[in-house]
Amino acid sequence: MTEAEFNADLATRGFTEVSTVQREAGGQMDEHTHAFEARALILEGDITIETQSGSQRYQPGDIFHLQHEEPHAETYGPQGVRYRVGRKPG
Repeated sequence: MTEAEFNADLATRGFTEVSTVQREAGGQMDEHTHAFEARALILEGDITIETQSGSQRYQPGDIFHLQHEEPHAETYGPQGVRYRVGRKPG
């Protein structure tokens, strides 16, 4: 899926707040939640997201989806990560 296709998909799914996020190489965030639903397309690098259902690594072209208030932790790869994300209020 291209970035343009992803942006169009976000709009059809009701994600109105869209931005690009970049995280530092080797960084991490301990378990936390967000007051919004998130859907993201990995553009560069990689990210591993750990939820109750397990750990999943995402690379360029992959999409991850987190529900409103879903507890998760994040770990960024050796090149960091850059992703396009849509947020929908919970």
